[in-house]
Amino acid sequence: MQPNTLLDAILDEAGISHAGLAAHVNQAGRARGLALRYEHTAVARWLKGQRPRGQVPDLICEVLAARLHRTVTLDDIGLGVPGDPSAAHATSLSGFVERATALWRSDEQQRPHILGAPAVTGTPAVMPVWEWENPPEDVDVSRGGRHRVTPADIDMLRAARTHYEQMYRKAGGIATRTRIVGFLNAEAAPLLRGSYTDATGRQLHRATGGLVAIAGICAYDSDAHGLAQRYFHQALRLAKASGDRGLGAYVIALLVNQALFMREFRQAVAFAEAALRAAGKHITPALASDLYAMQAKAYAHLGDGTSALSCIRRAEQAAERIRRGYEPDETGYVQPGLVNVQVAEALLSLGELAAAGEHAAAAVDNPAHDRGRVHRLAMLSTIELRQGNADKAVATAVQMAEQARGMESHRLRDRLRAVREHLVRSGGAGTAEAAELIDGALRVPL
Repeated sequence: MQPNTLLDAILDEAGISHAGLAAHVNQAGRARGLALRYEHTAVARWLKGQRPRGQVPDLICEVLAARLHRTVTLDDIGLGVPGDPSAAHATSLSGFVERATALWRSDEQQRPHILGAPAVTGTPAVMPVWEWENPPEDVDVSRGGRHRVTPADIDMLRAARTHYEQMYRKAGGIATRTRIVGFLNAEAAPLLRGSYTDATGRQLHRATGGLVAIAGICAYDSDAHGLAQRYFHQALRLAKASGDRGLGAYVIALLVNQALFMREFRQAVAFAEAALRAAGKHITPALASDLYAMQAKAYAHLGDGTSALSCIRRAEQAAERIRRGYEPDETGYVQPGLVNVQVAEALLSLGELAAAGEHAAAAVDNPAHDRGRVHRLAMLSTIELRQGNADKAVATAVQMAEQARGMESHRLRDRLRAVREHLVRSGGAGTAEAAELIDGALRVPL
């Protein structure tokens, strides 16, 4: 069940509270001879994705149309019937834009039913990837709106993506999320509803897709997994509208990473394969190396050592072909050493401690942005403890804790807690002091 952001948005526009809508629906029902007794709790359930029974969806349209002085359809309130010919707008690109921007608005307003929504699994999780990979393509993405979109507008979106990505790397997703969501509402939404040719529209959807992907990363980093998944699915739809297969493959890599975190290892393998297959020659060496490395981690968790080692070889071969200056901005996260730390994690799962240690040390020896360095030090510390090198592990853990200062990220806190647990269990010299340093970082509430 997915939150109904369209209904939430139109209620806000109409200025009707949950209790007010329930009362108006009951009144409209009485005019039709229906004895309805809805309260604000029922409206809250509808916003969470529950479909009202019987004639109630039509009554909601009637109430809102009277309030807004315009026709309101079932599609407008997110209650169109799938498969109904009249629901074509809901699956069109313009219908997607309305649903996407409604989600951004609900997120900015911190609606609990949006922030707390769980990630979907099964078919709803797979369909956006399947739809990206398969026809029909968008033949024409032009649109007629009030504001004409210019190249300067698209340059602004691209600059914003770089800005918020750097902020995320330095300060974490929790601190960055509200800023990027505010930008999507204030700047990106009006542009998507603006006026543009097909060629300009392709660039607009690509630039917006890159921004929405960062919003998803920040939601993932904030432990809002259902919301992150919806942003990733939106970014995938925008990538399809842009016609940029490489961007779509990058977004799928983000879904693969989330699937690994959620321990959906078979899905991680399948999604990575879809990205590699569908992007084909449009996939860059940096992205290919990351996808193969993440596949290796998934196979290692599944206990398939042969497939994991095969993917490690492919990841390393792709990494050797990376040429700086020939990669899109989105794959800038694949810095020297990233594949090493991914491979180290896979080898650790396979019990290959010596090889894992070599890769983790190589990862730390390479320069990385602030956030990446925390992950690399955490992996090295964990392996050093497993190898019995407590002194080295403590020194590495201290570096990690100091590097993490000033970052607001649930994922980094997961890393800190895991390292602290390993330190305490080992009980070696200096581990208590290192654990206390990590405790100090964890005491600050996010």
